[in-house]
Amino acid sequence: MAITIRSAVESDLSALLSLYGELNPDDEPLAADAAKDIWAAVRHQQGRTVLVAALGDTLAGTADCTVLPNLTRSGRSILFVENVVVAQAHRRRGIGKRLMAAAGQLAASAGCYKIQLLAADGHEAHTFYRACGYQPLAQGFRRYLDENPSCRRRR
Repeated sequence: MAITIRSAVESDLSALLSLYGELNPDDEPLAADAAKDIWAAVRHQQGRTVLVAALGDTLAGTADCTVLPNLTRSGRSILFVENVVVAQAHRRRGIGKRLMAAAGQLAASAGCYKIQLLAADGHEAHTFYRACGYQPLAQGFRRYLDENPSCRRRR
């Protein structure tokens, strides 16, 4: 079956949430109203494109891409890629590579000078991104705010 890479639409929300459940299985599912509100914000964010890989009516993968304007590099933007996931049942079919190629096309069409992402720890993810032409050229840092007691939301 042919793989179609396209921008996500509102009717994809349920399938996107299922894919994100595979990406972060320990996360509690979002309430339906919260998910719809967040999707509306994502959909209206300038420079943001959630790509999906469709096999017929089935969403097999996704990549969330955001073009950020930039005052360095002669004003050329940066494309950030997050939440890349291919459903376990559809891996090793070239879907991830097609999603990353589409992200590259978004970056080129926006005049970006680079694509940046953070990869999860693990040999499989690193091997995948290298196979897509990415190199581990910088030290990445993260600070999860929910792990900092002073940043926790009050319930």
